[in-house]
Amino acid sequence: MSEYVGWTDYADVADTPAALSASLLRRRPDPEALILHRKPQSCRVADSPYKRFLDIGVAFLVLLFLLPALLIISLLIRLDSAGPVLFCQRRTGLNGRVFKIYKFRTMRVAEDGAHVVQAQRNDARVTRLGRFLRRTSLDELPQLVNVLKGDMSLVGPRPHAIAHDKAFASRVPGYTARFRARPGLTGLAAIRGYRGEIHTPACIENRVKADNEYIQSWSIRDDLVILIRTALIISRDKNAY
Repeated sequence: MSEYVGWTDYADVADTPAALSASLLRRRPDPEALILHRKPQSCRVADSPYKRFLDIGVAFLVLLFLLPALLIISLLIRLDSAGPVLFCQRRTGLNGRVFKIYKFRTMRVAEDGAHVVQAQRNDARVTRLGRFLRRTSLDELPQLVNVLKGDMSLVGPRPHAIAHDKAFASRVPGYTARFRARPGLTGLAAIRGYRGEIHTPACIENRVKADNEYIQSWSIRDDLVILIRTALIISRDKNAY
């Protein structure tokens, strides 16, 4: 069986983020526990063959084009600091299913437990090369493999560490409704500036609101616009550190 976080059977609740989240929290016996359950009902953004075709086509072409750069980055990571090239961590995906996300390692630690500290500005855990990779978002490129595997999409809600999911789900309305879509490399929240460290409750609330807005009104045109806007702002994103 697959591993899931929380209870995500959406079939018998109103199709609004607030109603979905409220129902999930009422029915989940222990918001701190990982439980196994049936795969729930999906929605249009998760089921679209056009979106999946776009994901596979773009991810494959970008990986192929950037293969030399990926190999160089891998070598530089090995030379810069001790540890593996890739950082792997469990994240929550479509319908609450847990998957392992891939990133280029940018830190000296690899947290994936009940307590995960978010990256902060001038974080001492980040390596010298890691600062450059994070600032340019090059550390995210291995997630194209997650896209090909079907764990993620090019566009969707950004996935958080499971420890953070459990904390946010209990206090942010609509949070668990984000799991109706595959998590993305970029998303509506990201291009609106709601990425990076969570400083205040408003940071995560605005992110969740944008994520659910994207899910509710999704179209393939939205994905194309978000991808283009991401490409235009990625090198000057002040929240990437």
